[in-house]
Amino acid sequence: MFYIIKDRLVACKAADLKKCSKEGQQYVAVLTSEQWTEQRECFEMGIDMEINTSEIFGTKIEVNYDSLTGTFAIPDRKDLDADDRVFAFAMDERGVVFIDDSNTVSELIEKITKIKYWRFPSLERFLYDFLEMIVHEDLLLMEKYECDLDAVEKEILSGADEECLQKINLIRGDVRQLRINYEQLIDLGQELEENENNFFKEDNLRYFHLFLNRMARLYDVAGSLRDYTVQLNDLYKSRIDMKQNRIMTVLTVVTAIFMPLTLIVGWYGMNFVYMPELQSPFGYPAVMVVSLLIVLFCLIFFKKKKWL
Repeated sequence: MFYIIKDRLVACKAADLKKCSKEGQQYVAVLTSEQWTEQRECFEMGIDMEINTSEIFGTKIEVNYDSLTGTFAIPDRKDLDADDRVFAFAMDERGVVFIDDSNTVSELIEKITKIKYWRFPSLERFLYDFLEMIVHEDLLLMEKYECDLDAVEKEILSGADEECLQKINLIRGDVRQLRINYEQLIDLGQELEENENNFFKEDNLRYFHLFLNRMARLYDVAGSLRDYTVQLNDLYKSRIDMKQNRIMTVLTVVTAIFMPLTLIVGWYGMNFVYMPELQSPFGYPAVMVVSLLIVLFCLIFFKKKKWL
């Protein structure tokens, strides 16, 4: 698929692309890795880049003598546990070529062609919109995570259980993955803004600056959510500790109450011949009353000390 950058992206044929490129119009091309191997000489970028999507593990950019090359690894926002959607690119001042076997770029460009019209079209503006399209729903995703964490916090305060901890860990994993992606996009944006090869017009570098600002905000939001998950994890542990402390307090009180009773049982269980209480008709009632008094005294004492 080939496009010319006009007031919007206009689809064209390969032959038209060469003609427009010679006339100074910038282009966007989307090829499979097989098509790139066959046609890369046509773009005259002076690079010999072999693409193997199984070897793409992150988003990065490399500055070459007369081109920029790099890769994208985009987490699937609908299922962050799924494999990243990966593709590569090669770029110079005339245009950008995406090498993609996953159809990811085609989906993004289709959205751009439907909703984006430019007063001042340029390669820089296209790249800005392309990068924005990757993260355009992330702020809503972050808000969803925040609402989920608020709900988890209420669940913890009402009664902590293992399910709360699982939810926290899942969200923390998702946020960590997105934060890594934002960090990589920030590095990519900085390289574009640096404009080492002077591919971009000086006035248009503001687009990359705007993108970097947005990435910085998303990175900070992701960091805040990560800290929130750590706080909730600590809250969960403290609630579990409080519950265990309550149980231990009850067990300690019960043990403390029955210790003197155990002493009485042990004392009178010796059955010595000359123990006068064994022959007394009031021995059993007396021991019972003493035991009840001990229990009442312990309960009143613990209540006064607020141990119950």
